[in-house]
Amino acid sequence: MEQPDIEKLKTELHRTLISKLDLEKLSRVNSSQARASVADMIHEIVVSQRVPLSFEQQEKVQDDLLDEVFGLGPLEPLLNDATISDILVNDKDHVFIERKGILQRVNVSFRDDRHLLQIIDRIVSRVGRRVDESTPMVDARLPDGSRVNAIIPPLALDGPALSIRRFGTGPLAPNQLVELKSISREMMEILAAAVRARISILISGGTGAGKTTLLNILSQYIPKNERMVTIEDAAELQLAMENIVRCETRPPNIEGQGAVRQRQLLINSLRMRPDRIIIGEVRGEEAFDMLQAMNTGHEGSMTTIHANTPRDALTRLESMVAMSNLNLPEKTVRQQIASAIAIVVQVSRMSDGSRKVTNISEIVGMDENVVSMQEIFKFNRKGVGPDGKVVGAFEPTHIRPKFLEKLKIAGIFLPHDLFEHTLEVN
Repeated sequence: MEQPDIEKLKTELHRTLISKLDLEKLSRVNSSQARASVADMIHEIVVSQRVPLSFEQQEKVQDDLLDEVFGLGPLEPLLNDATISDILVNDKDHVFIERKGILQRVNVSFRDDRHLLQIIDRIVSRVGRRVDESTPMVDARLPDGSRVNAIIPPLALDGPALSIRRFGTGPLAPNQLVELKSISREMMEILAAAVRARISILISGGTGAGKTTLLNILSQYIPKNERMVTIEDAAELQLAMENIVRCETRPPNIEGQGAVRQRQLLINSLRMRPDRIIIGEVRGEEAFDMLQAMNTGHEGSMTTIHANTPRDALTRLESMVAMSNLNLPEKTVRQQIASAIAIVVQVSRMSDGSRKVTNISEIVGMDENVVSMQEIFKFNRKGVGPDGKVVGAFEPTHIRPKFLEKLKIAGIFLPHDLFEHTLEVN
């Protein structure tokens, strides 16, 4: 039987199923019992109505209907695929995924705009949000921590659109990042030592470059006896710590009131006796308070920022401080940045979909009115191989960083040849 006929039959079966379901009764039993009960009900409907489907088609229809009742409909198989990192629904007929850094279209569609809107509403209602004409844009989160953004008409011209940013079940191990050739062993060793020695780090990169992944990995080197507070717009960090308080911003309600921004959370966190503060991504006026915290007893704090180069990251940070409307002189702001942050790590997504740490730079102070930086390591991209993979090398600049003195004070001694090894990537 052709696919359109199956879709029509599925719609009719779904309508019949919903009319027979006692949703209140289902909510009182556990999910596995509820699924089994509904599966039996679907089978009874198929048999009683003599639906002309083969056994394989019946199995597929039953799975799809169970996903409609208990999950997120057509998206459920994609969410169950651990290799998919992004699910992008442009409209009811166009669904794309990202797998291993490469975007590709998948044969998934929704019945109509209303069907897609129902799935979006199911997602956002779980976290107490709503989406309608008065609030046509919304951010939400799935139970597994995946970040969701939805936008609907009239702002979305071709119908509702949905973006799901997946996150793994737990943070990667540092050696996995080395095995993936996203960073060299020497570079990881230096960053790990810097974290243990309470040296503040700024991770810079574009969208999807792997900033949060690297931040998760570096946080594993924070000593267990330290207290941490994390502040995020959307909870993405997966930190395996005991002494941790996780905070998340709150958007305004339907009347436009009640918003809690990162700056308010950051100011409040200073009263929570943190040893370190980790900000998922610095975006605006909270940049000034973050620099102040790093300069006044919260060394070793970390954050990420959207920028294409380490120098651009500092320029953006400077612009964000200006958003706080304190009218500080440029030189004063730059001095704050130079004092607060010691290392800027640049991460990038390559053309083959791989992520790489392309630069580790040290901030060494001020040169007149300019923040001085020196490269410690860089990824020298040399081209693309016959298999489409990026070819290059992680190369040291043979400059010994000034923060080695802080490492010695912390009792951390790095091998002398650490700044000599080059790792070829092909």
